[in-house]
Amino acid sequence: MNQGYTMIHFKAESGNGLTYANGIAKFSSAGIIIEFESKFIGLFSNGVKELRVSVADIHSIVLKRGFLRLWPRIHLRLNSIAQASQLPNSDGKIILKIAREDAERAREAVAKLEKDMSEYTAVLPPPQASVSELFLETTSEKETQKLGSEVKKAS
Repeated sequence: MNQGYTMIHFKAESGNGLTYANGIAKFSSAGIIIEFESKFIGLFSNGVKELRVSVADIHSIVLKRGFLRLWPRIHLRLNSIAQASQLPNSDGKIILKIAREDAERAREAVAKLEKDMSEYTAVLPPPQASVSELFLETTSEKETQKLGSEVKKAS
């Protein structure tokens, strides 16, 4: 049965090692849904939470195999610090530790998501000029016209 997403179990921890999370990451062409339970010092639970990350919110995603391919990890960077802070992270990078038996599914999920991210950016319209750029451009054109008229008056 094709569910439309790839489900991978993970563990994560904060940079200082005080907060741990166990969860499931569901990878699809729209992004990642991360369901997790985080615990402070392994004792105090914050309950089960869900974090939805769209393709547009992902800055980068990389699968690192680890030493002798024993400890695969998914390194995820988001465009929003507010979203990244919901999961245990290290300097804004979310590191999902994957079990060795799930490494191949993780590799396929990351490769598919990278492909979807590249297609998403290819479809985006070209960036538009900001209001401040337009205002500065208009101001400089007016100043140029004013200087041109002053030069004509002087001659």
